[in-house]
Amino acid sequence: MDKYRVLVGVHLILIDARDRVLLGRRRNTGFGDGLFHVPAGHLEAGETAVAGLIREAREEIGVEIEALDVAFAHVSHSDERVQMFFVVRRWTGTVVNCEPEKCSELGWFEPAGLPDEIVDYCRVGIGKVMAGEAFSEYGWESARS
Repeated sequence: MDKYRVLVGVHLILIDARDRVLLGRRRNTGFGDGLFHVPAGHLEAGETAVAGLIREAREEIGVEIEALDVAFAHVSHSDERVQMFFVVRRWTGTVVNCEPEKCSELGWFEPAGLPDEIVDYCRVGIGKVMAGEAFSEYGWESARS
């Protein structure tokens, strides 16, 4: 039997002083275009999860995050991916859209009032984070039917 391999995604739940979550509307990415999603990306070879999260934050929204300010919150396992969610409440710099070719807008949203136009696993992940649930499995039923 072949070894099972998955992609690892890191997801930033950036929370402001009013307890809102930052979301960006995706465009020209080939996945979820037109839908909102948290700043996120895949790990690069040899990169730790926290280092990947910090890199993605810098690349996508122009903020600097210290590793000590990153709190693990949730991991979701789907058929082909492991999605890790981290909460950050402290950063330096101003949040800006550094990738306008991939993100048409940024916005702050109440976790209980997320937009309808959001990538589903991201919506589920944010809900699990806010509920304090550390682990979930996503999409297995639909993958098997």
